Amino acid sequence: MRATPSDARLIDLFLDMLAAEQGAGRNTLDAYRRDLTDFSAFLAKDGKSFAVAETQSLRDYLADLDSRGFKSSSVARRLSAMRHLFRFLLNERIRSDDPAAILSGPKRGRGLPKVLSISDVDRLLGRAKALTEAAEASAHGQLRAARLYCLLEVLYATGLRVSELVTLPLSAARSDARMIVVRGKGNKERLVPLNEASRRAMADYLETSEAPKPAAGKSAPASKWLFPSFGESGHLTRQHFARDLKEVAAAAGLAPRLVSPHVLRHAFASHLLHNGADLRIVQTLLGHTDISTTQIYTHVVEERLKSLVRDLHPLAEK
Repeated sequence: MRATPSDARLIDLFLDMLAAEQGAGRNTLDAYRRDLTDFSAFLAKDGKSFAVAETQSLRDYLADLDSRGFKSSSVARRLSAMRHLFRFLLNERIRSDDPAAILSGPKRGRGLPKVLSISDVDRLLGRAKALTEAAEASAHGQLRAARLYCLLEVLYATGLRVSELVTLPLSAARSDARMIVVRGKGNKERLVPLNEASRRAMADYLETSEAPKPAAGKSAPASKWLFPSFGESGHLTRQHFARDLKEVAAAAGLAPRLVSPHVLRHAFASHLLHNGADLRIVQTLLGHTDISTTQIYTHVVEERLKSLVRDLHPLAEK
C-alpha cells in the first residue's frame, strides 16, 4: 500500500488543482493555504490528519474558531475551504468518504457594502488633485501625488479590484485608449471603458514620472507596469496604495476607517446603479461571474425607486 501524503503535501496538491483547473489567483491560493494550515495544526494536537479526520473533528475545529473570536463570515470561509479540500481528497481516492458533507455553516446575513456618497468621492478626488498642484512638493512628492491621483481616478472610473489596478500594464495608458483589457479573477479578461478624467490623470502621471530627477546616478530600467515599484513584485502593492488612500482621506476630512480601495469599487457600482445603469452592465464591468454577487448593490436604488413611484404613479398622493 502506498503511504498517505502528509497534510502539507495534500495542501500543495489541492492548491495545484485549484490553480490549474479553476484558475485560482495568488490571493485566493494564499488564503486557502493559511486556512488549511491552521486546520491541520488543530488536527495535529490530537494526532490526526486530513486523511483520517472524522466529522466530529471538523465540528470541534469550527467550535474552536468560535471560541477564538472568529466572525461568522470567517468561520464560513474556513468551512468552505474544508469542504473543497475533502471533496478533492474523495475525488483523488485519498479518502473513501467526505466528513465535511453533512456539516452546516454558521448563519450569516450578507452585510451591505460601505459606500461613499458622490460628494465624498468629489472631496477625495479634489484633495488628491490639490496635492498634485502643491508647488512646494519635492520631485518625489509630486510623483507620489500624481500617482495617487491617477490611481483614484482610474479606480473610480472603472471599479477595478485593487489587485487589478496595481498590476495594470504600462500599455493601459496609451493616449488613444478608450478601453483597457483587464485580467481578473480566474485569469479571465474583460474590457473596461475609461473616461476622460482617468485618461488625463494617467497622462499627467506619466509626464511627471518621466520628468528629470534631481538625484544623480543611473536611471531605473523601464518597467512594464503602469505603477512600478522597487519591491519584489515590480509594481505598487495593494497595501501601499491602501495606506496612501487613507492618508488622503483623512486630509479630505473623511474617516480613514471608512475608506479603502474596495469601498471606491463599491462607490463605482452603486453610483452607476443610482443613475440608472443596468445591473447586467455593472456585473460585466465589475467582472462578477454570478449576478447574485452584483445584486448586493441594489439597495442603493431603493430610495430612487420610491421617489419614482411617488412622483410618477398616477394614484400617488399629490
